[in-house]
Amino acid sequence: MSNKFIPHTEADIQNMLAKIGVKSVDDLYADIPAEVILRRDYNIPSAMSEIEIRNFFNALGKKNETLTIFAGGGAYDHYSPSVIYHLLQRSEFYTAYTPYQPEISQGTLQYIFEYQSMISELTGMECANASMYDGSTACAEVAFMMVASARKKNRVLVSETLLPQIKEVVKTYCHFHGVDLTFIPEKDGVTDLAQLDELLAAGDVAGVILPTPNRYGIIEDFTGVADKVHAAKALLGVYADPSALAVLRTPAEWGADIACGDGQSLGLPLNFGGPYLGFIACSKAQLRKMPGRVVGATTDADGKRAFVLTLQAREQHIRREKATSNICSNQSLMALYATIYVALMGKQGLKEVNVLSADGAHYLFDKLVESGRFAPAFPGKPFLKEFALKTDMDIDALNARLAAEGIMGGLNIGDGRLLLAVTEKRTKAEIDRLVTLMTK
Repeated sequence: MSNKFIPHTEADIQNMLAKIGVKSVDDLYADIPAEVILRRDYNIPSAMSEIEIRNFFNALGKKNETLTIFAGGGAYDHYSPSVIYHLLQRSEFYTAYTPYQPEISQGTLQYIFEYQSMISELTGMECANASMYDGSTACAEVAFMMVASARKKNRVLVSETLLPQIKEVVKTYCHFHGVDLTFIPEKDGVTDLAQLDELLAAGDVAGVILPTPNRYGIIEDFTGVADKVHAAKALLGVYADPSALAVLRTPAEWGADIACGDGQSLGLPLNFGGPYLGFIACSKAQLRKMPGRVVGATTDADGKRAFVLTLQAREQHIRREKATSNICSNQSLMALYATIYVALMGKQGLKEVNVLSADGAHYLFDKLVESGRFAPAFPGKPFLKEFALKTDMDIDALNARLAAEGIMGGLNIGDGRLLLAVTEKRTKAEIDRLVTLMTK
């Protein structure tokens, strides 16, 4: 055969052509105008040997400039243990992501089940899905869940302190789904809860979405908020950094009905913007409104533990017209990555990641403020690994100077404010060098 990847023999092809009543493969394209048919060879480079292709891509990769990262804004440079890549490629896991046939998909179904269990434990919620494309689309889906649950209410409140890129995606989704989206103003870097009270008083709110930590890295206090939201017969959703939930109060502890966020902080490397991993977790009362897949554990005919897709009746491939969402795929490989990461780190490891990150962030914060060149953007507000500072320096020029020194500086968030993040990967020497470069 001329191409070993095409399984059909010449006899197979002739039999198929005879069956459909045409003489040649070209006859299948007879209706296509001649002027749009490509009649030259494809512009494909010549074949390379294995060593040549490796050398080619190595040379290409060296054109990327690797920086020491002090930026955050929803994507964080956490360490990824090298063993993850080896475990990812085990044959029982590294398979197609659509496990509709449980008898041949037990590996995929098992790690999705374990992923759901870990997300449920991190958020404190009763159940979780597997999984969404990223945090922004997951947050938009939560807005739809709230409206679907409320039925006669079509308004969702979202805090202005949510990450800006998340807000933009939610705005787009809600606009084209006819959801009335209202933003709760911020005050001194946190959600203005007095404004929230006024908005809830209108009686037309289906749900409220609040962040932890927020866009400035601040850990907001939502004490009593769930009671007010539920008294208004609305649902409370919390957009959370799942890594930070190892040390912060969980959405369930805040009284939330739904939690969502991006799993990138669970060891997923920074890959020029993706792929990322959105998650949704909720109470049992909201389970049937949640999009995405849910995997359950059961026993097979021999009494052995087995895994299956559950609640399939609500999925798009079965009851498309009644589906809560157009999500019919998932970031299964990224869910596997996060599952292995969390399993490797364990409770103590996740806690240590956050303790080291917090120690480094507060050390950097103190040093920059002590220099006199920077001041707290929101004095007295608690933060974990990310914080905002004010300065009269040209932030873009500062970041360009840092980049020339091999450092990705903080994000310019406007109004003379700089957003910096520190993870457990940053050493004291790296932080001290950053301080020197930023204050000279």
